[in-house]
Amino acid sequence: MQDMAKWIERRFRYAPPPDEFPMIVERLRGTTVRLEGKIRTTPAEHLTSRTGDAWSIQEHIGHILDLEPLWSGRVDELLSGAKTLSAADMTNRKTWDANHNQRDIEEILSEFATARESMTQRLDSLRIDQVVASARHPRLDQPMRLVDLCWFVAEHDDHHLTRITRLQRTFVARTNE
Repeated sequence: MQDMAKWIERRFRYAPPPDEFPMIVERLRGTTVRLEGKIRTTPAEHLTSRTGDAWSIQEHIGHILDLEPLWSGRVDELLSGAKTLSAADMTNRKTWDANHNQRDIEEILSEFATARESMTQRLDSLRIDQVVASARHPRLDQPMRLVDLCWFVAEHDDHHLTRITRLQRTFVARTNE
């Protein structure tokens, strides 16, 4: 399996044109269905299994949920004319402290679906001048428009969906040994 870039090491140079915004929002909307599909095909005992000290499948899903308030706050900041976006906690303390493996996966998914649907409905109502509102991203130290932020969030979703796929493949490989 090909190595995968660590999220913290990724740099984002793609600047989607504003007219791609509706497709990016649709991609964000689709994360819920993709996550639901992942858990449907994963045996329950694998959802909370860890490989070393890395997150389990359920913890990856919980992490995506944990970041919804950050994304929502950043949208607020962009729409209110902030100069710099809020910084993320790069230690992911919220996810480590949440004990997602002790929670019901359906509850986590339901909370995520509610939060993401609320966000995508909000994004659907934005005007073009709002989509191009810009502020400095603190970690990347570059300007980020709202359309860029949404693409960034979609990339983050895909990063964790890919991690989940890799964990699923690891469990299948172990079963076939």
